[in-house]
Amino acid sequence: MLEIRQVAVLMGGNSAEREVSLATGRQILDSLDRTRYIAWEIGVEDLPQLAVAEESERPDVVFIALHGPGGEDGTVQGFLEVLNIPYTGSGVLASALAMDKVRCKALLSTENIWMPPDVVFSRSDTGRLRRAAGEIGEKLGYPVVVKPSRQGSTYGCSVVKDESCLGQALAQAFQYDDTVLVEHRIEGTEITVAVLGNEDLTTLPVVEIVAPNGFFDYQAKYSESGAEEIVPARIDEAAANEAREIALLCHRLLGCRGMSRTDMFATDDGIVTLEVNTIPGMTPTSLLPKAAAAAGIPFPDLLDRLIALALERPV
Repeated sequence: MLEIRQVAVLMGGNSAEREVSLATGRQILDSLDRTRYIAWEIGVEDLPQLAVAEESERPDVVFIALHGPGGEDGTVQGFLEVLNIPYTGSGVLASALAMDKVRCKALLSTENIWMPPDVVFSRSDTGRLRRAAGEIGEKLGYPVVVKPSRQGSTYGCSVVKDESCLGQALAQAFQYDDTVLVEHRIEGTEITVAVLGNEDLTTLPVVEIVAPNGFFDYQAKYSESGAEEIVPARIDEAAANEAREIALLCHRLLGCRGMSRTDMFATDDGIVTLEVNTIPGMTPTSLLPKAAAAAGIPFPDLLDRLIALALERPV
């Protein structure tokens, strides 16, 4: 007889990505096979109740549908580790590293993964910030992408074509983090590759992203009239193979579990890696579910696989 698992879907949170998290969580709840799972919604505010609950009242697994700081950065993962409750996705260290773009780039670059050149500013760098336009122009050239180091869904992120808009972009990014990353803007075909697995890893088909305004911002990511996503990506097989190998390497280097999604650009000179996501979105317009569907994995089956991978975690 098939064992019925109890699954708590953790959603909401207090980050700027709360609405994305709620959409992800609802999609998961609506899609879980109710012949296999007893599933319910919990919020971050409900987590303390798990600490005092009887063993029989605890879920078999927590399906983390949080995004951004406080949910994707290892914080919640550490709490669940203390409680010995299995959860979907990566552990504390991998989550924290992937969320921190500056430190993630530093680690991945040790394996010669090609990433955009950058300049990093801290809020306390008042002198450098006054001279930021000149430093960026000298080291990177324009256009550049300005982004908070620890944020997702392109919150606080903007493209700056010349130094006249730089001050406003930096101020916007500093609303979300004390550390801001300024990167040379890469031109090419924007792609993403998802990986499933703990030890035995599988890559999903490469997805090409075509944003209406050339920038994959929040509107392009989450509105139905946003970016066009093409599976498989319209790149040659050599580039696709390189992208898949990079995604696998990133997953292993960070120590990811369950799933990850690595965002990249395919350029004439090779693959440029942007960042790694440890909790990709699961909304109707999200990239990982689309890639899974292209690989013949319906959304409910994808959820089954992620829960099974979570239950492999030693507790």
